[in-house]
Amino acid sequence: MWTDLTGSSMSLRRPKVTKGACNTERVTEISTVTAEEIPAPGKKFAWTLIITGVIGWLAAFSLILERLHVAANPNATLSCDLNPFISCKSVMLTEQARLLGFPNPIIGLAAFIFPIAVGAAILAGAKFALWFWRLFATGVTMGFLFVVWLWTQSTFVINVLCPYCMVAWLAMIPMFWTVTLFLLREGVIETPLRFAGFLDRAYERTWLWVLSTDLLIAAVIVIRFWSSWHLLWK
Repeated sequence: MWTDLTGSSMSLRRPKVTKGACNTERVTEISTVTAEEIPAPGKKFAWTLIITGVIGWLAAFSLILERLHVAANPNATLSCDLNPFISCKSVMLTEQARLLGFPNPIIGLAAFIFPIAVGAAILAGAKFALWFWRLFATGVTMGFLFVVWLWTQSTFVINVLCPYCMVAWLAMIPMFWTVTLFLLREGVIETPLRFAGFLDRAYERTWLWVLSTDLLIAAVIVIRFWSSWHLLWK
């Protein structure tokens, strides 16, 4: 990390040097880092992982309890069954709710433990190798893409919204943007050097990316279920 004349914090991104024909060297404008160069993300990063991980885990745990309730009594009305288009039960009985042959919340119950553990380790002073960050980023990205798929299925195919599922979605979004923008800024995920300044500013405004994503999802949901919202007051 280094500080420019304005006092703003920026990342140190080294160009990648490769050898070509006749043993000559050329510089490609790709940012790369070694394990020793990856700075500690900081407390804000760590607490974001912990808080979003806990929220996501609690949402998954609540869904598991409700699923057990339905298994014990198929005719039960769940606490999250508000009306015909906002209902956990209607969603959890679909094929999309058991993508791998078992209830999806079991995946969340296991997966959300990892960001909590990583956040706690960072607060304790832990530093992770390059391969770990890339593996962690892959897992978080897969979780985000899974959430996007579940959102599209719920909104456009099942036509029912699951309250606890939406809580898990809301937890996944800031986790994804925080991890992705940090690793892009630090060059863990290779990017052209000309984007260095943009990525510095983007990470400093992670909240804006999170808010934009939330507003986009909310707008689509409002428009998609426009004719059904009056049922909330019946």
